[in-house]
Amino acid sequence: MYKKQIRFLLFLMVVLHFASCITTERVNYLQKPGGTIPSYADSIRYEDYRLRVGDKLYVRVYSTHRETNELFNGGSIYQSTYMMQGNSAYSDLYSYTIQPDGTIVFPMIGAVQLKGLTLREATRTMEQSISPYLQRTDEPDAQFGSVDVRVVGRYFSVIGGGRTGYFPILREKITIFQALAMAGDIGLYGDRSKIRVIRESEAGTQVKMFDIRSKDILHSEYYYIEPNDVIYIQNLNEQFFSVSNFPSLLATTFSTISFGVFIYNLFTNQPATN
Repeated sequence: MYKKQIRFLLFLMVVLHFASCITTERVNYLQKPGGTIPSYADSIRYEDYRLRVGDKLYVRVYSTHRETNELFNGGSIYQSTYMMQGNSAYSDLYSYTIQPDGTIVFPMIGAVQLKGLTLREATRTMEQSISPYLQRTDEPDAQFGSVDVRVVGRYFSVIGGGRTGYFPILREKITIFQALAMAGDIGLYGDRSKIRVIRESEAGTQVKMFDIRSKDILHSEYYYIEPNDVIYIQNLNEQFFSVSNFPSLLATTFSTISFGVFIYNLFTNQPATN
């Protein structure tokens, strides 16, 4: 009776041990769909970001009229560098926040409606709003150059997988791979098959889940992230055994067998009782 139980226990331990091994299929990216790797529809669709309430805008005016430049640009030649680096102090001082009514309040111009516009559309709107003012300057030859409008203070977050952090978005668009690279990649025991992105939208908060190992990610809706996205990475169940390479596999295998033999001998060599 004891022998059957010990054999079954030993067999079960060996099965669980091998089932816990982390193979290359679990961790490699850009794998062809098939088996446990899902395929995704060719639905890649990058749309220019549209400004929302609460966005902070950096606006810089370029013209040949010196006083106009000083008035609109705050008089600091270094502010753009600090703004693009995500310096929160400069972001608050030299940015314009889109108010609940969708406008920003710009010096001498007043309220300008920008909510729902892309950066290109917002740039044209600002140029149209500022251009009439330059025509009223005391320099008849003053020429209006252009307006530079950018969104500052944009971030994304990564939670779990041993890579928790809060990272700035310094480019117009960023992919899921670039975001994870900034976070230091997913840890060995992060579950790449169930990546979740928590995203804010006009319709409310959405949760998107996908398998980042699939090559089809490159052509799917999951490829690009957006400002304020939260990337959640859960851990694999197999992390308990920590079997990730061949030497550790051998070590864990022999340890498991030795422990099983010890338990077997412990129960089979019991002294007889009267």
